[in-house]
Amino acid sequence: MIFKLEHSINQQIYLPEEKGIELFIKREDRIHPFVSGNKYRKLKYNLIEAEKKGVKTLLTFGGAFSNHIAAVAAAGKDFGFRTIGVIRGEELSNKIADNPTLGFAKDCGMIFKFVSRDVYRAKTTESFIEDLKTEFGTFYLIPEGGTNALAIKGCEEILVDADAAFDFICTAVGTGGTISGLINCSKTSQQVLGFPALKGDFLKEDISKFATKSNWKLLTDYHFGGYAKINESLVRFINAFKKGNNIALDPVYTGKMMFGILDLIDRGFFPKGSKILAIHTGGLQGISGMNTVLKNKNLPIIE
Repeated sequence: MIFKLEHSINQQIYLPEEKGIELFIKREDRIHPFVSGNKYRKLKYNLIEAEKKGVKTLLTFGGAFSNHIAAVAAAGKDFGFRTIGVIRGEELSNKIADNPTLGFAKDCGMIFKFVSRDVYRAKTTESFIEDLKTEFGTFYLIPEGGTNALAIKGCEEILVDADAAFDFICTAVGTGGTISGLINCSKTSQQVLGFPALKGDFLKEDISKFATKSNWKLLTDYHFGGYAKINESLVRFINAFKKGNNIALDPVYTGKMMFGILDLIDRGFFPKGSKILAIHTGGLQGISGMNTVLKNKNLPIIE
């Protein structure tokens, strides 16, 4: 069971010659129209495992504009799985038609269970999972964001032999699964840099559970206020980057990562002669939902 993939290429971002830096983006966003980037990588072996166990229902968790929710719904539609999404925020139950992510997931056949934020915090407890089994029957559980051991295995396939030429591998960080896989498949001579989309330094412990090397570092100054937080400066950066490079970035993950990388280049963080590979982890489906938020705040939208 494998999706038909488009080819993932490393696209160069041309910098002023005086920077002395080579920067490329691995276009993982191109590998599948709906299950793109790290979502494909994370789901691949989980779907194989669910099929092996003969379980035909996938259950997972997410918020209003979750890339993961959209990807699981699309994967379920493609491969004949029933899909259930436990969604954070009871108020969203009446707003599906106004939410591009949830609307897409519903069109793919996903069933929703909307819960309060307090209840959602208990989503990993045994009692909550048992209640879900009583309500929905047997299911294959995929954690929020998709990160588990099988997801790490999928993310270990992102880098290929030719990528050994790069000195730095950069990625956005959400739950820590993608960076863990990249660390495991990187060369010890490479440094893996993570750009968390969330405030705080708590991800180190989660990543350390899965990472098999110590050649990594989190750069925590580019979260723009926290998960799904965005301001006019970031919107303008994303729009200018797309215009200059013909590459769309999402506002939650890759936009913040690329902002950080280019800022660090300007600050002289990378030694001259460095070759940098940034991983485009997809997530472009979230732009429509974010633009709704931006319009409501009378801010420029992502073009």
